[in-house]
Amino acid sequence: MAADPPPPHHRARGFQNNYLEFEPPPLSAVLRWRREAARQHLPKPPSTPIPQAAPALDFLHANAGGAAAQVPAVTWIGHATVLAQFGGLSLLTDPIFAERASPVAFAGPKRHQPPGVALAELPHIDLVLVSHNHYDHLDLAAARALAAQPGGSPLFAVPLGLADWFRRRGMPRVVELDWWQTHALAVPGRPAVELMLLPAQHWSGRGLQDRLLTLWGGFAVFAPDCHFFFAGDTGYSRDFADIRERLAPRQTEALGGGFDIALLPIGAYAPRWFMTPQHVDVAQSMDIHRDLGAKRSLGVHWGTFQLTDESLDEPPRVLAAERTARGVPEAAFFTLPIGGTQRLAPRSADARLLSNS
Repeated sequence: MAADPPPPHHRARGFQNNYLEFEPPPLSAVLRWRREAARQHLPKPPSTPIPQAAPALDFLHANAGGAAAQVPAVTWIGHATVLAQFGGLSLLTDPIFAERASPVAFAGPKRHQPPGVALAELPHIDLVLVSHNHYDHLDLAAARALAAQPGGSPLFAVPLGLADWFRRRGMPRVVELDWWQTHALAVPGRPAVELMLLPAQHWSGRGLQDRLLTLWGGFAVFAPDCHFFFAGDTGYSRDFADIRERLAPRQTEALGGGFDIALLPIGAYAPRWFMTPQHVDVAQSMDIHRDLGAKRSLGVHWGTFQLTDESLDEPPRVLAAERTARGVPEAAFFTLPIGGTQRLAPRSADARLLSNS
C-alpha cells in the first residue's frame, strides 16, 4: 500500500506556507530598507510612553492552575509573551524575557520596557506555546528557567522540527505538532485540554543556514471554559478563513461560538513593501479578527522591541482609528498595558455541557 503523499507545506528541505512561497529577502532588499529608513530618520521615537501597569501578582498566583475557582484571564508580559489562565492551566506564549531579541547579548533589538511579570514572579507554568524559533519569540535562557521552575518543567508545545532543539538543550518535556495536529493535555481534576497547531504565513530560522527547516504556526487551545487562539507571527492570508471553516463544527453557537480570546499581532509592520509577506499591519490584524469570528482579540507584538520602522507606540493609535472606521467596539479588539490583566467571561455553562457530551 502506497504511503500518503506529504502535505503541500512539507518540502524536500523543510517547510513552506500555504498561500505564499516565502523566499528570504536578498541582501539588496535589506540594504534598501535600511537606507530608506535612515534617509527618513525612522523609526521615530515614541511620542507617548508605552503603557505599563503593576502586575496583579496576588490574583495571578491565586488564579494559577489547580485553582478551584479559576477565572479565565490574559496578562500581557510584553511583545508576544502572554500569560493565559484557563482550563485549570497557566500557560505562556512565546516567552522572551531577555534584554535583546538577538543571538548575542551586546547587539540586536533591545528591550524598551521590562517584562510585565518577571520570570521569578510567575505562577507555576503548565504549558508553553512556541510559535516558531525566531529570537524575538524563543529565548533560550527563559526556556531553561521555565524548565527548571519549582514543581517541574512545563510542557513545551512546538511546531515540527523544533523538539530536537529543546531536547539537545536539556528540556525533554516537549511535544511537536504539524498544522492541524492535536495533543490532549491532562489536567488534574478537570477535563483534558486540547492543543492544535494551526497554519500561519511566516518562516523560521535562527541563522543563515537553517531557514525554513522547522515549521511555524499559531495555536488553538480548547478548554471547557475558554477557546483560545494565538497567531504567533504571520502575514495575512486565507489561512484564517480556513481555520474558521475547519473549526466551525466545534464552535457553533450552541457550543459557545468562536474563540473567546485571540492574541493577534499589531506591530512590526513597516515598511509594507518589505514586511507584508511575514507581518500583518493593524488593518490586516482586524481582518484576521473578522475571519476567525473571534469574540475578543488582544493586540500584541508591539511596544517592546524596535524591530521595524513604525514607532513603538503607533500600533494602538492605528488600532483605535481602525475600530472607529469599522464600527468595532473597543472591548472587541483591545490592548493592555505591559503587566496588565484582562479577565474574560467563561464560555456558557450550557455550551460547556454540550461540548463535553
